[in-house]
Amino acid sequence: MSFTDVNYENVTVEHGGPVATVTFDRGGSLNAFNQATILELTDVARRFQDDLATQAVVLSGAPNAFSAGIDLRDPATWEELDDVALRDRFYRGVRLCQAWEDMPQITVTAMEGMAVGAGCAIALACDWRVLASDAYLYVPEVKIGLNLQWGALPRLVTLVGPSKAKQITLLCEKMGPDMALDWGLIDKIADPGQSVVVATEMASGAASMPAATTRMVKEAINATANALHRATSFADADQSALTRSYQAAVEARENFNR
Repeated sequence: MSFTDVNYENVTVEHGGPVATVTFDRGGSLNAFNQATILELTDVARRFQDDLATQAVVLSGAPNAFSAGIDLRDPATWEELDDVALRDRFYRGVRLCQAWEDMPQITVTAMEGMAVGAGCAIALACDWRVLASDAYLYVPEVKIGLNLQWGALPRLVTLVGPSKAKQITLLCEKMGPDMALDWGLIDKIADPGQSVVVATEMASGAASMPAATTRMVKEAINATANALHRATSFADADQSALTRSYQAAVEARENFNR
C-alpha cells in the first residue's frame, strides 16, 4: 500500500529520501486523540509495512502539543454500540500502538509541549523519543480511574523498571525532560520547537545504515525485549471498560483538569 490513494483528515505524510515524517495535527483540542486520528495513524503504520524505500520515520504532533491524550469530548468515543463493536473501539488504541511498534522502519517520536496519556502510549511504541526542553510527559490515567492501556504498561516497565513505572502511573506527576531522560523514558532533549529537527537527525543516522540489517536487528531486539508484553496486557482495554464505570472513576473524570 502507498499513500497516493488516501487523504487523511488529521495526518500528513512527507517523504524525504529514506526518512519520512508523519505529523498528526487536529488544529485544536491540544491535539487530543479522537477516534478518526487513531484510525488514520493506524492506517499509516500499516502502509509503512510494505514500504521498502523508507528506512526511518519521524512521528510528530502539533507545534504546541504533541498530544493531550484521548479526547473525552469526541462524540465517537461515547457512541452507543453493541458489545462486539464497543470492544473493537476500546482496542483501537492497542492496535494503533502495536502497528507502530511492528513497523520495520526505525521510528522516532518528536514531542513538543506535552505528551499526555495516549500521547505517551504511542511514543512508548516507537524506537526512540525526543522531548523539547519546555515540554513534559504526563500519565494521569489512575487519577481518572483508568488503567494505563494501549499496551503501554509493559512497554513502560521494560524501559524504566517496576519501581519507576509505579511512581509514574500511581503518583500521576508531570515529568520534565531532565527526569524523563534520566529515567530512560526519552533519548534526547531538544530546544523548544526543534524536536523534529533532532528526531530527524537520529532518524537519518539510522537510515544511513545497511537497511536490511537494521530492520533485522530492530526486529530481534523487539522480539527479545517485548516477549511477554502481549501476555501481560492482552486485556488492558477490557479492564478500562470495567474501571471507567466505577463511581469514583466517573467523579474523577468530571473533576479532572489537565
